[in-house]
Amino acid sequence: MYQNRWEAGKILAEKLAKYHFESVCVLGIPRGGIVTAAPIAQHFKTNLDVLVTRKIGHPMNPEFAIGAVMPDGSAVFDSFTISTSNVPQAYLSATVAEQHAELQRRMLLYTGSTTPPNVAGKTAIIVDDGIATGYTMIAAIKWIKTLKPAKIVVAVPVGPPETIEQLMRLADIVVCPLQPPSFMAVGMHYAEFPQTTDEEAIALLKQCRQPAT
Repeated sequence: MYQNRWEAGKILAEKLAKYHFESVCVLGIPRGGIVTAAPIAQHFKTNLDVLVTRKIGHPMNPEFAIGAVMPDGSAVFDSFTISTSNVPQAYLSATVAEQHAELQRRMLLYTGSTTPPNVAGKTAIIVDDGIATGYTMIAAIKWIKTLKPAKIVVAVPVGPPETIEQLMRLADIVVCPLQPPSFMAVGMHYAEFPQTTDEEAIALLKQCRQPAT
C-alpha cells in the first residue's frame, strides 16, 4: 500500500531511473496522475506536461468505463461490453462529443492551449495514479503514437495484472510495482487518496516547469 500519490510517484521514479532515458517528456493524466507524475518529472529534470483523456461511462453505471476519448476527438471502445449491453449508438456519439468538449476545456485550463505536448523523438512517459479497466491509458497510448515519440513508457503505481498485460502489448515499457490479483479499486491501495482539485493540479504543473535555457 502507498501512503499517497506523491510517495507512489517517487517509487515509480526510482523504478524508471534504471532505464537511463534521454530526452524525456513526462505526461500526467489529470487529475491524480499529475500528482503522481510530479516526482518523476523532478527526477528527470524535465517539465511536467499534461495528457487529457476522458472516460466514456456505461449509461447504467457512469463509473464503469466502456471507452475513452482522445484529444483529437477520436475514441477507443470496449466493443464486447457495448454489444452485450446493447449500448445505443446515439448515447456513444453524444457522450463522445460531450467528453471531447470537456477535454478541450481542461486542456485550456491546465496549459492555456489545446496544442498537444511535443513528444516527437522523445521518450514519452505516461503516468496515472492507478489503472482499473485501462481504457483511459489505452486511449492515451494510441493517441501519443500519432505524435511519433521515440518510445512510449507507461508508469502506474497499481493495476490489475490482466490490464497491465494488455498495456504491455501497446507500450514499449510498462512499470507497475503493485499488481494485486484480486484488484477492486485504485483507492484501496493508498492510505490517503483524496480527490485532486484543479487548483492543485495547476499549481503542480507550474511548480514542475523548468526554467528556459
